[in-house]
Amino acid sequence: MTYPIITLKPHKEESLERFHPWVFSGAIAKAPEGIEEGDIVAVESHDHRLIGLGHYQIGSIAVRMLTFGEDAELGTDFYRQRLQQALRLRQSIFGNDKLQITNDKPETDQRKTENEAYRLVHGEGDFLPGLVVDVYGPTAVIQAHSPGMHFARMQIAQALVDLDADIRNVYYKSETTLPYKAHLDPVNAYLIGKYETDIAQENGLKFHVDWLKGQKTGFFVDQRDNRALLERYSKDRKVLNMFCYTGGFSFYAMRGGAQLVHSVDSSAKAISLTNANVELNFPGDPRHKAYAEDAFKFLDNIGKGEYDLIVLDPPAFAKHRTALKNALRGYQRLNARAIERIAPGGILFTFSCSQAVSKEQFRLAVFSAAAQTGRRVRILHQLTQPADHPVNIYHPEGEYLKGLVLYVE
Repeated sequence: MTYPIITLKPHKEESLERFHPWVFSGAIAKAPEGIEEGDIVAVESHDHRLIGLGHYQIGSIAVRMLTFGEDAELGTDFYRQRLQQALRLRQSIFGNDKLQITNDKPETDQRKTENEAYRLVHGEGDFLPGLVVDVYGPTAVIQAHSPGMHFARMQIAQALVDLDADIRNVYYKSETTLPYKAHLDPVNAYLIGKYETDIAQENGLKFHVDWLKGQKTGFFVDQRDNRALLERYSKDRKVLNMFCYTGGFSFYAMRGGAQLVHSVDSSAKAISLTNANVELNFPGDPRHKAYAEDAFKFLDNIGKGEYDLIVLDPPAFAKHRTALKNALRGYQRLNARAIERIAPGGILFTFSCSQAVSKEQFRLAVFSAAAQTGRRVRILHQLTQPADHPVNIYHPEGEYLKGLVLYVE
């Protein structure tokens, strides 16, 4: 099939020949008149060698590459093939075709339970740049981060229900993820099927998923492994879960035998979701309390030693590199307050989900916070996103989640 051709400047094909999936606007020598946001284009070198095909958009990233070295028809069959490859990877991760997870638990507490929540497509990590698909039981939630994926949404939806993954409903939710300059109308709606249930299961724990109005696709599946790790540290501890959103870390801590768990979020709606999720798993349990308060103010007002396990999982402090300096200050300030107030022998789980912040920068911010308090701090674990959020080795920018588990003397 013939697509409009974008020609690169000399030597600008080098990163693409190493399979990096982005073409930056400054690398383009010639683009045909009349191409529009979301169009499929062929990208060629300055000497007219075909590099591959991708989605065009206006902005710093001008093309997101879908294929390399081949001229193909990018229709439903293409998405069906890529989604099938993504599903096979998840099957290999989770053990079998029912997507089951076996937790690394003591022999007295083995759990092998069906996992109803997982990421099926992680953008560049699954060779579908601009696309995220999270699955919650029978429902797949699509987010488009590029105009091209927005226009391909019905093809993707059809390919999803054709998979052998028991997906019956496909909900499209992209009003906050599409480039605003594209002037698109990303109406949130079911593309296929309808609402069935908002309850899914992760590692034997149930939770409500608000994909209609909640953040992202409704739940942060990227913290699954880290929540399971926190459960192992929770026995008999007093746990503070900051930026709790839907309370994932909170109900894992409760199953781990925490003495008490306090959940904090500035959003009253998030607190309502947290309380609902705790009630799903531990109805009437008096160990849990939730507070709709600003995180920094809450940390200022707690007594030193009041908690001996603290979780800091804030929203992205830097969505763009222009905000990096302020973001690093924010991470340092937040971690300093937690380290200062945590009880001796306390455990701190601290995270950054800002793609613009590198692992080294985040670790330096936490180091600076620890030095500021004067306390002795050791790193127990260095954390990242789970395997169903794979990082394309040619696109290291896909490694966005950073975490540290610290022991504070």
